[in-house]
Amino acid sequence: MTMTCHDYVMVVGRVNKIKSNTDYYEASDNIMEKQIQNKPRFLCLHGFRTSGQILKKQVLRWPESVKQKLDLVFLDGQFPAQGKSDVEGIFDPPYYEWFQANQDFTEYKNFDECLVYIEDYMLKNGPFDGVLGFSQGAFLAAAMPGMQEQGLALQKINKIKFLILISGAMFGGMKYGTPKLASNAFSEPINCPSLHIIGEADFMKPESIILQKAFVDPVVINHPKGHTIPRLDEKSLATMLGFIDKIQGMLSDSDGHSKN
Repeated sequence: MTMTCHDYVMVVGRVNKIKSNTDYYEASDNIMEKQIQNKPRFLCLHGFRTSGQILKKQVLRWPESVKQKLDLVFLDGQFPAQGKSDVEGIFDPPYYEWFQANQDFTEYKNFDECLVYIEDYMLKNGPFDGVLGFSQGAFLAAAMPGMQEQGLALQKINKIKFLILISGAMFGGMKYGTPKLASNAFSEPINCPSLHIIGEADFMKPESIILQKAFVDPVVINHPKGHTIPRLDEKSLATMLGFIDKIQGMLSDSDGHSKN
């Protein structure tokens, strides 16, 4: 069968179209792979006498545009709750706590054991790029970079790069004592990219503001609610996405994630 000039042009056109489509899909795959590689992975630490599952339910109310950009892993505290939980009747048990304190929060128990437990989990289930904490979990998360920097804890894992702190506070703040391991955690400004979510009606607000000032260039979301994980309005969402884009860019610049 003889191929005419017209037939030849048609065949070449089809081949070029197939090649163009192939290049397009390969480029799309590369973009998706890069986005997955640069998806920051956070270990999420729940509040006092709640659980990883409860924190997950609250955080997953955030918009899809946030959730699809983060890889979130939720961990239960090591110790079963040793008293009544404030979320009884709202969320189902079991409930956990990370460590214990006396009534005026000047003395702490099982703080060192808590850090060993978290480090072991991060070592076995990492790598992780950052830590997200709410309430008691935010207490812990906020102190981790400083303790790690000073060689006092978390030495088996790579540097914690990012923090998201919700209703957080600082050991040694207005009314909280300091566990021995965290005694110098805030002796220097914390140079770790951090997002602080602070409620206008939160009883922890004064402590959260003190904590925010302990960090270099903190990003802050203010919301009108109390001691809770808020839904994100348009302004808060823009701030959150801006923070995530920033840390994704930092992961790209460092050519990938930490390796525990």
